[in-house]
Amino acid sequence: MAVPLLRLCSFSLSPTPYTTPSIFHSFNPTTTFLRFKLHSTLFHSTIPMSQGDKGSTKSSSMTPYEEALEALSSLITRRTRVGDVNLEERFNVLFEYVKMLDLEEAISNMKIIHVAGTKGKGSTCTFTESILRNCGFRTGLFTSPHLIDIRERFRLDGLEISEEKFLAYFWWCYDRLKEKTDDKVPMPPFFHFLALLAFKIFSAEQVDVSIMEVGLGGKYDATNVVQAPVVCGITSLGYDHMEILGNTLGEIAGEKAGIFKHRIPAFTVPQPDEAMHVLKEKASRLNVPLQVVNPVDARLLDGSTLGLEGEHQYTNAALAVALCSMWLKMSGHLQDTNLEQTQHTLPEPFIKGLATASLQGRAQIVPDQHVNNEASNELVFFLDGAHSPESMEACARWFTLAIKGQDQTSFHQKMDNSKFSTEMVKMNIGERDHKKSTQILLFNCMSVRDPQLLLPQLMKTCADHGVYFRKALFVPALSMYHKVGSHALTPTDTNINLSWQLTLQRVWESLMQGNKVGKSTDAASEELKDDMGMSANNFEHSAVFPSLPVAIKWLRDRVQQNQSTRFQVLVTGSIHLVGDVLKLIKK
Repeated sequence: MAVPLLRLCSFSLSPTPYTTPSIFHSFNPTTTFLRFKLHSTLFHSTIPMSQGDKGSTKSSSMTPYEEALEALSSLITRRTRVGDVNLEERFNVLFEYVKMLDLEEAISNMKIIHVAGTKGKGSTCTFTESILRNCGFRTGLFTSPHLIDIRERFRLDGLEISEEKFLAYFWWCYDRLKEKTDDKVPMPPFFHFLALLAFKIFSAEQVDVSIMEVGLGGKYDATNVVQAPVVCGITSLGYDHMEILGNTLGEIAGEKAGIFKHRIPAFTVPQPDEAMHVLKEKASRLNVPLQVVNPVDARLLDGSTLGLEGEHQYTNAALAVALCSMWLKMSGHLQDTNLEQTQHTLPEPFIKGLATASLQGRAQIVPDQHVNNEASNELVFFLDGAHSPESMEACARWFTLAIKGQDQTSFHQKMDNSKFSTEMVKMNIGERDHKKSTQILLFNCMSVRDPQLLLPQLMKTCADHGVYFRKALFVPALSMYHKVGSHALTPTDTNINLSWQLTLQRVWESLMQGNKVGKSTDAASEELKDDMGMSANNFEHSAVFPSLPVAIKWLRDRVQQNQSTRFQVLVTGSIHLVGDVLKLIKK
């Protein structure tokens, strides 16, 4: 039975007063990098400076931040994710790392909200953090992946951690692990290290609440070293990472339910029967009080709108409300009264938290500043990191509504957060409605995904709403998956393997021929066929480009040559692609 949201929300707030952690009493934002390495001063560490040579290699040409990212990149394994790794063994080693970093007591004292799921984890965690911050609590939020900067994964009071603090905490953890690991227990892999770093940051910063998003799965995820969270949440489940989590919804649900702990309350949203059966069974075994929440009724928002776009966000918002309410109750801040009998809206801090939540790369609209600064025409990117059939459908629904301007007030508000972007698109919509609009798809996905499931869902949903792409552009990955930071973008390589992109193109062309959608004689479509010399393989409805920068240049050139056309580019299929586009267009 679904639990009424209002019943969860009666509370009296008395946030724990925040005091500056002792390790930062003398913290100076202008501190040099050498001071970050003086752990005996900053962190009371017992690691002698003479052992620093076990850390990363110094380079006079690197900034302190770049040096840290170089060291972090050394933890990225090039092994495949399946077959050559025993997930259970690797998970168990995490507890050794926790001991090395003296984090056992710190983690046990943290008041954690733990969230797993296939779709909506990041959105749910973002809503949750925003609500509790607006309730007056000091928050820590750990999410993945990052889009532009690794520090996006670690947020304190809604803001990514400062470079100075990141460096201090990073080197404290990295050098201590370097000192204590060996051939038997090597350095932790990339994500495991990041999770450990998050625990260190949030415990040292003395946040009131830590919201931890599972990276992959649940049972063997690095965040699952938490033994006693305050409350757990499972977002919508679907088919993803099946090579690791299993081929059925039941198997996937079993992995996600691995975050359940004995008698710790948990919430989920409506699920397919197979998945829900497993969640309830796992909960029963652990005496977990599992409750199901239905999507938030818009009337509970008292006229406000959600800060994140899309119908599916009402489901994520409901889960966030339930998690926050239970956290408040378990932490002694929620009174056991029934708001349902006294009012018909959510508490004001909840409404404000839901309305002001923001998350890059999810239903995000960003004008190309390069084009819009130089000419009176338009190139606007609609970015969403959808990468499953269900999320692809939600992405398509959002895109069709956004480009049609059915809710221009909401449309304006959901632009990229920068003042420039919002004002620019207001001007574009308000003053240039005489322009024709043409829709372009910019797509890539990982080779473990099935384009036969993703692309048809995208095309059909858009077509059902009267939207047809004039051209689909397929590009290879730009980010190097074995590096992070400013050096993680590969230079244009004319010899790059485009076999996967050609596969995606064939799927798209087959769909176009089979459905015969679109107007091939449309003037805008004809114009797009001109000057395809930069593409590696051009068909009537699609093109493969050797790199993302080349594809962006092609788009910008088309805008310059088609002054009467507004170009609306949907970027989807991969959150990494979304991040790479943001890096390029925000330069």
